[in-house]
Amino acid sequence: MPPDTGPASRAIAHVRGLAEGVPLDRALRVTLHFHPDLPYIGGSTLKAIADRGAYLSQFETQTGNGGLTAHPGGDRWRWESRIFGGAYDEHESAERPKYGSLNYRADPYGGSPRFGSSYFLLAEHTLERTTFCFPDSVFEPDLFGTADAMNLVDAAAAVQFDDPLDDYIEAHVHGTIDIASDVEALVLDPSYRDTPFNEIAQSLACPVLWHDGYTVSVEEIAHHPDYRGPHIVDLARDIAHEGDLTPYLLGRARGESCDPQDLKKLWHYIARYGIRK
Repeated sequence: MPPDTGPASRAIAHVRGLAEGVPLDRALRVTLHFHPDLPYIGGSTLKAIADRGAYLSQFETQTGNGGLTAHPGGDRWRWESRIFGGAYDEHESAERPKYGSLNYRADPYGGSPRFGSSYFLLAEHTLERTTFCFPDSVFEPDLFGTADAMNLVDAAAAVQFDDPLDDYIEAHVHGTIDIASDVEALVLDPSYRDTPFNEIAQSLACPVLWHDGYTVSVEEIAHHPDYRGPHIVDLARDIAHEGDLTPYLLGRARGESCDPQDLKKLWHYIARYGIRK
């Protein structure tokens, strides 16, 4: 059989040449964070994943809770070109890697809550086609890892972040992420239990689990106006229910006339200051 020369194999080989360290602890898992209720082609991101039976990248959805620059010539495209040695430059969106994080602290809320209230927990075998960097690729890092050469856990543990939402090791999963064969579980916020999103989740070919949940009071958010700005505190007051915010309430506001970037900042408040019940 001839060697695989596809973009994923070339990208992984390129990063492997930059990586240093010992093999990764195989008990660790990659988590792919997302908001299940982000809109996508007249429906939701979770519904689109259920319909396809596979995870979608930001290049495909054009949504996310980070920078929205996943398009040809955008910052995300440029960072990928640098990190992966140009392997994906001429390829379609569906072929590009999917972004997540290495949950090296075994946090039940996943490896990078900054990017969503819920996450897919990937199976061990996907580590073989996952590359890593630290810090986030937005900072154009020069520390890289693969399953067989990984010194990023020690590097990340040595850094003190002012914002705990910045504390993660970025992961790039190459190739299709099939829900039936590549995912151990979908882990949802409990605010989605009695909603249509639970029904969609139950239709997936993977187990559905629940973490303990995010709830934050407007009063708590108001104690930190400098974190994302006083206007985000005002937005919290507008959409809270009985003085509290949850991921599901935040999602309902996406169907209104709220600025998506403001809602992203409000999620940061919920993720950082939310009481996990």
